[in-house]
Amino acid sequence: MAQSIQKIGIANGGGDCPGLNAVIRGAVRAAILGHGWKVVGITDGFDGLIWPERCMPLTVESIAGILPRGGTILGTTNRGNPFHYAIEEEGKIVEHDYSLKCLENARKMDLDAIIAIGGDGTLTIARDLGRLGIPVVGVPKTIDNDLSATEVTFGFDTALHVATDAIDRLHTTAESHGRVMVIEVMGRDAGWIALHSGIAGGADVILIPEIPFTIETVCERLRERAATGKKFSMVVVAEGVKLPATDSHGNPFPAPRPGQVGFVIGDTIHTILKKDVRVTVLGHIQRGGSPSPFDRILSTRFGVEAVELIERGEFGRMVCLRAGEIESVTLDEAVGVNRQVDPKGSLVRTARAVGITFGDQ
Repeated sequence: MAQSIQKIGIANGGGDCPGLNAVIRGAVRAAILGHGWKVVGITDGFDGLIWPERCMPLTVESIAGILPRGGTILGTTNRGNPFHYAIEEEGKIVEHDYSLKCLENARKMDLDAIIAIGGDGTLTIARDLGRLGIPVVGVPKTIDNDLSATEVTFGFDTALHVATDAIDRLHTTAESHGRVMVIEVMGRDAGWIALHSGIAGGADVILIPEIPFTIETVCERLRERAATGKKFSMVVVAEGVKLPATDSHGNPFPAPRPGQVGFVIGDTIHTILKKDVRVTVLGHIQRGGSPSPFDRILSTRFGVEAVELIERGEFGRMVCLRAGEIESVTLDEAVGVNRQVDPKGSLVRTARAVGITFGDQ
């Protein structure tokens, strides 16, 4: 038991995510009401450790009302790695290692431990700061749901609700106009949002990074639907999907960035089928707004358990959800391996059984 804990810090890094404020609230209330500790909010990722004047005290009063709020009251960044901090100097980008400065400032602020909330990148930084001597515990955060050490990350459920609602709305207009609707959702390395929302929204085609596809197979599925009198179709695409090397004419596909892949696929379908195609990119809509009840509860549980890890002196660990219970794993176990969709798993088999194609067969 860590009897000497008096003050802790809370930081979040990477992209914003519904439920971040709920984690902060859960941790602050557990730390203050349960243990009498002081809490400091480290702003803009780990930037607050480099420039501690940016930090803010967190109290029960100051976090009142943040449970249903999206985003994060601490601010965040996905470009603030203190081990490789990029700064423009005389017109050139120069990297600095501010990690020892973070250690020094953490000690100057009398921080006995830090709760780091983030995905693979943020938690890797947290682990490395821990190795320098900053006591750290982690909380997993990503709407992509691709951290291997936890069954689910907070933010995923909210993003899934947003994506499914969008598919439902597009479904009705697709049917009215007899169009092919291509909906691009987030999922840089894993297709969890596309798979879940595609099944929930009644998609006809789901394209994910884990399953290679051909445009010809996708178009054949759409032709089959048209032949049975179905004049519209729904195609859900993960932003990180791997495009084939060439299109149906042997021309190389461009290498689109996230936010563009849906348009490439939509344009190709239009060219081949000569059908009316519309593309919708949901983008950051999935990351914003109020968290779902599930995410509020999971976030609160994670925040409370992070405080309990500190109280027990179990540093260098990340809280996680397993079989419905909150547990913890080492940060070494938590980072470096993405949790991807199993192409032969039950969810993919379920989708195939109800007639959804993944463009591979």
